[in-house]
Amino acid sequence: MTIRLLLADDQALVRGALATLLGLEPDMEVVSEVGRGDEVVEAARRTEPDVALIDVEMPGLDGIAATAALHEALPGVRVLIVTTFGRPGFLRRALQAGASGFVVKDTPARQLAEAVRRVSAGLRVVDPALAADSLSGGESPLTARETEVLLAARDGGSVADIARHVSLSEGTVRNHLSSAIGKTMARNRADAVRIADEFGWL
Repeated sequence: MTIRLLLADDQALVRGALATLLGLEPDMEVVSEVGRGDEVVEAARRTEPDVALIDVEMPGLDGIAATAALHEALPGVRVLIVTTFGRPGFLRRALQAGASGFVVKDTPARQLAEAVRRVSAGLRVVDPALAADSLSGGESPLTARETEVLLAARDGGSVADIARHVSLSEGTVRNHLSSAIGKTMARNRADAVRIADEFGWL
């Protein structure tokens, strides 16, 4: 049986390399390639892949949100996250969104092909080093509101800008920022954003 693949990666060079490598496998066929997260569901509806290989960071919709949308629209399509960013928080969020596997982009071609086969067969595949980091890293300590406020703070706007963006009062935003800074053991707001980003909590 041929495994039909959808590739989603905003870097055309990486996408092309994946298509070439996996296309060499006798039991695999790349049926669709997209460069934006918000194109994943429509492409999957059109080409009916068995497995979607999705990058985490893409325009339009990030890979984890695209995974969740694909899982909701076409639950029979299995997702393998293939990313440069091996952050523990990404792994947990991807699995919660419905991904069946998570590997980093420097995975050797033979192992990547085997990961695709395992995911296609209904198994879960997770990069071992990343799994260990995820277990030691723990759950995000941030509440949903603190996460939302830190996401809005990424662009470096004022408290008033953030408050408008998240529809909260300035005082409430200050409280959430203060709490997030404490929970991440950061020096300031920018440091809290950086730390939360590194752990994949945003």
